[in-house]
Amino acid sequence: MDRAGQENLAAALLDAARAAGAETADVVIAHGASLSAETREGRLEHAERAEGIDLGLRVLIGRRQACVASSDMRPATLKALAERAVAMAKAAPEDEYCGLADPSDLASEALRDAAALMLDDPAGAPDAAALEADALAAEAACAAVPGISQVGGAGASWSRTAIFMAASNGFAGGYARAHASLYASGIAGEGLGMERDHAAETRRARADIPGAGEIGALAGARAVERLSPRRAPTGAVPVLFDHRVASSLIGHLSGAANGSSVARGSSWLKDRLHEAVLPDGFDLIDEPLRVGGAGSRPFDGEGIAAAARIMVANGRLMGWTLDLAAGRQLGMKSTGNAGRGMSAPPSPSVTNLRLRAPGIARDALLARMGTGLLITSLIGSSINANTGDYSRGASGFWVENGEIAYPVNELTVAGNLHVMLAALVAGNDADPHRGAIVPSLLVERGLTVAGG
Repeated sequence: MDRAGQENLAAALLDAARAAGAETADVVIAHGASLSAETREGRLEHAERAEGIDLGLRVLIGRRQACVASSDMRPATLKALAERAVAMAKAAPEDEYCGLADPSDLASEALRDAAALMLDDPAGAPDAAALEADALAAEAACAAVPGISQVGGAGASWSRTAIFMAASNGFAGGYARAHASLYASGIAGEGLGMERDHAAETRRARADIPGAGEIGALAGARAVERLSPRRAPTGAVPVLFDHRVASSLIGHLSGAANGSSVARGSSWLKDRLHEAVLPDGFDLIDEPLRVGGAGSRPFDGEGIAAAARIMVANGRLMGWTLDLAAGRQLGMKSTGNAGRGMSAPPSPSVTNLRLRAPGIARDALLARMGTGLLITSLIGSSINANTGDYSRGASGFWVENGEIAYPVNELTVAGNLHVMLAALVAGNDADPHRGAIVPSLLVERGLTVAGG
């Protein structure tokens, strides 16, 4: 469906909502197409092509709202969908904070244009055979690594989603976003001594993905490095989060700054506004207008213009991530961070994150740590949203005298995010292609390792 088709469909659904009795309403439409190929043992194992359209309608009657979703575009279905949404809204409890944006707060026509963000793949959809060839090449490169006993699989995929939003307050805008990815998984060792690891890359355009041979070889090397693991000693030690997993720490911080959680009183950051939450010199920035960014967008899920926002400046928490409802509840303006699904009202969400901090080389981080744990993989999660208590399964490498000594697995790291995040030392190895650009992070105190 082209842009004109999306506009006509949105207009028809808004008309149906008004006719059914809605006072105000908004619509989101997502038309997606995807291709994928997975290989195993040198041959195609699974291939998939999918295309579909999803509609989301939110209607408001006074301070009551309801959301419905469908993938059926027939006029009779649109009418029934609108009538059902209105009936649900009439029966819903009142929410004094719900409501569309004031027209004066909406992104201007110029700011709704996503062309400068370069979110689409200029080459368009690839051939399925090309994806299969990439997966086979990655698999072969992984299998060629000495010590690899088998390849767990390899796969390549491509997808594109065209998003369009319209509302009864006069907003209308849309953009398209593409994603391409390639991965390989290697298995080293035999019997009970097998170890697995992987490598994966995602880009806006398929042409920008590193070579399949490079990805496959890295997956194999990572798996071989994990052979003959031991249990880590138990105790309170420094812990280095590899750049592959370090963004999870910053994710816990950005999640706790979500305005909805703060308004509910269920955030461990709720009393920390304008206080130090990271070390001096650390900045955390939300970048919705990053060119080619995985989470970039010209406007948010309520039609408000997106703009870069400093969440943490020189270690101090500067504000909350807000949509309209959370902002009204906290007596603040929206930060243009409304995310929107098909079957739920908007909610606050970040886009692309960047941690900016004085960084040192990886070897210097290891030397500074001395003896401790290097984490390359995290398993499960137990984070207390109210207190910041942290506990996760992990695996990686034990470090002695600043040098990697041996691989370790089946361990747990536990601490409290208040203490951990205040004791960070940053590396300089952030991957600029990730949605969250975060380097390796050394937690110098606040974590206890439970190993052997």
